[in-house]
Amino acid sequence: MSRFIIFTDLDGTLLDYDNYSFEKALPALKLIREKNIPLILCSSKTRTEIEYYRRKLDNRHPFISENGGGIFIPKSYFEFIPSEGSLPIEEDTNYYVIRLGARYADLRKAIEELQNNGFEIRGFGDMTAGELADMANMDIDEAVMAKERNFDEPFVYKGPSRELPHLFSSITQKGFTYTQGRFFHILGNSNKGKAVSVLAALYRRQHGNIRTIALGDSPNDIPMLEKVDVPVLVQKQNGLYEPQVDMPKLVKADGVGPGGWNSALIDLLNKQT
Repeated sequence: MSRFIIFTDLDGTLLDYDNYSFEKALPALKLIREKNIPLILCSSKTRTEIEYYRRKLDNRHPFISENGGGIFIPKSYFEFIPSEGSLPIEEDTNYYVIRLGARYADLRKAIEELQNNGFEIRGFGDMTAGELADMANMDIDEAVMAKERNFDEPFVYKGPSRELPHLFSSITQKGFTYTQGRFFHILGNSNKGKAVSVLAALYRRQHGNIRTIALGDSPNDIPMLEKVDVPVLVQKQNGLYEPQVDMPKLVKADGVGPGGWNSALIDLLNKQT
């Protein structure tokens, strides 16, 4: 029997948009623990933010930060030292780190150039922790963690919508890419799908046959959803599904955020395990 591996977005998916709570997902989280299924957090959030939620969830599995920019694998998690082709492996005290994303300093330089070109954008690096906390409904500690970035720069855009294609074109001309979750993001040649593929290959090396599930709610989740066996789309805060997400075998969860996350996983795991 194939081993299940679950990848999940956080904001608006496992976490409620308003209060960042995963209380509505507790029954599915309990079932996942009982079945000993790895749950991989794959988010636009920073390493520090994800580590905060891993502690709250008592999660000790690898995780993917900043829209696929970095893969963090706890030491001794696999029976081998992780490596995947020519990808460089960095090592720190607690993790093997696979960097897929751009250097943050390069992203900040691009943001500043775009601002100088007249685009009305502000990145997280332009905001104080207090400003970010007020804008994103975070407490100050959460905002500080959200600013500790390495691979991806979220930004807000205040200009006319008709100028967005010009902004996106300018980003790509600089050699970067863009995506959208709760915020717009500028990033390098990385995305959640590439990171999921790398990590799934390591799980296959460890366990042989695996079956992958991913859950998300936004355009930045599309690459991740496209790379798994069972893609799951939860409803957004307004009760609707993200219209840009459309792919074969897509499962549409019956519920918003963590409520939909919970019902979809309970249904899938009870049917297929």
